[in-house]
Amino acid sequence: MSNFIDEIMSIVKQRDPASPEFHQAVHEVVESLEPLIERNPVYRKLRIVERIIEPERVVMFRVPWVSDAGDIIVNRGFRVEFNSAIGPYKGGIRFHPSVNISILKFLGFEQILKNALTTLPMGGGKGGADFDPKNKSDNEVMRFCQSFMNELFRHLGPNTDVPAGDIGVGGREIGYLFGQYKKLMNEFSGVFTGKGITFGGSLIRPEATGYGATYFLMNMLATKGLDLKGKLVAISGSGNVSQYAIEKVTEFGGRVITCSDSDGYIIDEAGIDKEKLHFIMWLKNVKRGRIKEYAEKYNAKYFDGAQGIWKAHNYHVAMPCATQNELDEVSAEALVKGGCVAVSEGANMPSTPGAVKIFLNNGILYGLGKAANAGGVAVSGLEMTQNALHMAWTRDEVDKHLQRIMKEIHDSAYNAAEEFGQRHNYVLGANIAGFRKVADAMIAQGIV
Repeated sequence: MSNFIDEIMSIVKQRDPASPEFHQAVHEVVESLEPLIERNPVYRKLRIVERIIEPERVVMFRVPWVSDAGDIIVNRGFRVEFNSAIGPYKGGIRFHPSVNISILKFLGFEQILKNALTTLPMGGGKGGADFDPKNKSDNEVMRFCQSFMNELFRHLGPNTDVPAGDIGVGGREIGYLFGQYKKLMNEFSGVFTGKGITFGGSLIRPEATGYGATYFLMNMLATKGLDLKGKLVAISGSGNVSQYAIEKVTEFGGRVITCSDSDGYIIDEAGIDKEKLHFIMWLKNVKRGRIKEYAEKYNAKYFDGAQGIWKAHNYHVAMPCATQNELDEVSAEALVKGGCVAVSEGANMPSTPGAVKIFLNNGILYGLGKAANAGGVAVSGLEMTQNALHMAWTRDEVDKHLQRIMKEIHDSAYNAAEEFGQRHNYVLGANIAGFRKVADAMIAQGIV
């Protein structure tokens, strides 16, 4: 079977030679699938892996816009429509200078299996642009979003491709994107999720990824008779995912003592309580300031650079919620030595392959992103359902659905791992459970 892995990676590297993030994502999945493919050779015979790693469609386009100063700026936009075997393409749009085809292919590929795990009928896709919304006026962001949508609209539809937000794309950006889509198509449809409540959005959507990662964490801890009460928790990032992970962890009795942004991180030994969390929300969502201001206001410790957050203290639980590959082998070793018992990923692929091996080899309960952070896309799916029904559910109804879905994701990953003799290996379990659902649908639909 190692020859099979080599064959797949050879294909990927030959076709996408400058795509390290995509290579990493594919290798992790293919490695996990070895026992499944040994048991079910039909997947190999029908070239399911070779087909699933190749997107059904990739769109790349220029995005010209005019700054407040009157300068013409040209960015690059993308949409990777990866797999529609179980439903319309579904996945976020990211606005960040680092956005390129490698990152979007890795994210879109992960999204295929993540969406399959939710039990909802959603395929996998991802998109974005190398535009940086930081330090841009609302009018500049609006003009960029409208130009971006002027091309992308022709590839979207409620039964074709339904984007959502991601890094750099929050409620403001979704509003502008949806407004331009509505104007161009002359219709009001549920083609975006993460919309404002006043125009078809779902309650709990902003909270969903952070809440979901916490619910997944609680399910993992419960398998060993543990919970969050009294646990010291490290959470990276300070955006939507981090904010609501802090809220939910605190609600379950954990004490969150860290927060970060791209400039640095803080450690607050007293814990980030409700009042401090509200300040973070105002700082990041309204003022769009830097986390250093938290340290100045609450007399917390501040450190330049985000990488040191995992080594700066001993934690019981870690929740990387910032960006890909933020947690490396050295950080993983520090977490193990510091007594960490569980890691639940709020970001996509935030742990390097070496870090993941350290977690698994040391018996850490490790919830990989495609399972642990699927709460966001799960509630996006629930938003699609509400739009299709022309109705809105209450906050409690959506939260109950989210808790149920996160338990089902946990249980399907746990059971698949146990089926193949590797209990608590959520990497193997999640990849097998998600892949099997998509692969069986692809086989049923023929060679398309």
